[in-house]
Amino acid sequence: MSLELRLPVTSAAVPEVRRLLRRHGIDVMLCVTELLTNVVDHVGEGTDVTVRVLGMPDGRTRVEVSDPDPQALPVVRRASLADESGRGLAVLDALALRWGVVRAAGHKTVWCEVDGEGEAGEASRPPGGGGLPGLPLPVTPSRSPSP
Repeated sequence: MSLELRLPVTSAAVPEVRRLLRRHGIDVMLCVTELLTNVVDHVGEGTDVTVRVLGMPDGRTRVEVSDPDPQALPVVRRASLADESGRGLAVLDALALRWGVVRAAGHKTVWCEVDGEGEAGEASRPPGGGGLPGLPLPVTPSRSPSP
C-alpha cells in the first residue's frame, strides 16, 4: 500500500485529503491532518506539499509530509485546557510509534510511523492508549473515557 499526493495545502484542502485517506485508518488520517494543519499554520496557506503514505514491510504505516521550508521545525507544546490550538504535535506524539524530521536543501519532511491497520480500517494500538493531557476526550473515538 502506498499513496503520494502533491497539492497546495489550504485549510479547505485538509478535510478533502483526510477523506482520501479513509481506507488507511484513523491514525493515518489524524496524523496527516495534524501535519497538514501545521504547514498551514506555520509555513503558510497555499504552500505546496507532498503527502506520502507507505506500507512498511514490518506492518507499520509511514506517513510523510514534505514542505519547502526547512527552517520551520515542529515543536511539541504543552497546551492548557483554555488554549484553542497547540495540540497537533502532542496528538501526533500520542498516535505515532515514532516520528521525526528530515531536513534537506530547500525542504523538510516530517514523518511518523503508526501500527498497521486493524479491523474496520482502524490502526491497532496497545490497550490503554487514547486520551491526551489537556484533551477532555480520548483520541480514539471507539474508546470510552476512563473514570
